[in-house]
Amino acid sequence: MQSPWLLHLDQIGARFAEGGSGSVSFGDDARAETTRAANGTIVVPLTHLATLRASGEDASAFLHNLFSNDIKKLELHGAQWNSFNSPKGRMLASFLVWRDGNDYMLQLSADLLAAMHKKLGMYVLRSKVRLSDTTPDLAAIGLAGPAVATALDAAGLTLPPEAMSATQGAIQVVRVDPARVQVIAPIAQAADLWKKFAAAGAVPAGTAAWRCLDIRAGIPVITQSTQDEFVAQMLNFELIGGVSFQKGCYPGQEIVARTQYLGKLKKRMFLAHAETALAPAAGQDLYAPDFGDQSCGKIVQVAPAPGGGFDLLAVVQLSSRDADQVRIGSPDGDIIRFLPLPYTVS
Repeated sequence: MQSPWLLHLDQIGARFAEGGSGSVSFGDDARAETTRAANGTIVVPLTHLATLRASGEDASAFLHNLFSNDIKKLELHGAQWNSFNSPKGRMLASFLVWRDGNDYMLQLSADLLAAMHKKLGMYVLRSKVRLSDTTPDLAAIGLAGPAVATALDAAGLTLPPEAMSATQGAIQVVRVDPARVQVIAPIAQAADLWKKFAAAGAVPAGTAAWRCLDIRAGIPVITQSTQDEFVAQMLNFELIGGVSFQKGCYPGQEIVARTQYLGKLKKRMFLAHAETALAPAAGQDLYAPDFGDQSCGKIVQVAPAPGGGFDLLAVVQLSSRDADQVRIGSPDGDIIRFLPLPYTVS
């Protein structure tokens, strides 16, 4: 049976992509939706993301021993970026983590939900912790733009005071950056919230719009296409607060720490733009003259840019970035133009 939330989205014209990615649009081409995100306040069903709940008296210690950040320091009204890594230090999933009372909410790409639920469950053993999929119970709605506070107020909700902070209650608001929030609500209340946000001036938009905002904020999201490809620092994860170097061991910790302290990092993630008619794809190889026929990096995320072409996050060899001749798909493919990130990459 279709949930009332998905039924509501269907009734207002949402179109879901095939393949189980959860990506959604509202009938316009994706570029029209990213243009809306650049020019006003939007409301987005975050169906391309999914959330696991970790509950039980050992939940904090359990996650602390598995994730890259210091879960034990996550306060009741805080939020964190986190990663779960392979023993070789490669990111298997990226997470936005926040508290729901004593429980921990772990949001990741929807196409990784089933695999990560199973994988994390293998570590439970005798720990007093339960992992559950919140999809049947909760909906995530994104708000972005200058009128976010007004839209929240129309629904009787409060804007958290700063980025990476969250409210508590039956409906939670998680502020992911200065101009974006996620509203996490019971399924039965999601449609009513959507109507209130729209009545306050937030314009419906789809996954491409939210992904474009992630890209311009320099926030990577690991998907099936990029799983097990990158060490955390390659994705600037320590620069956005997703890695603690003071906590104890976790899978891949030795590799992450060695990368940090021995100065062996040769790749970094950069923001770029490609003026190409053919859409690039996450996981696609990049090439540069200094590496010849060998790949010099990969695309992490991509979305249509409001003014034409495509914006993307790309992990690239530092030498190739400095030469500024990086191309998509082959040594003679379309060139990408690097843009400044909102934070400093050294």
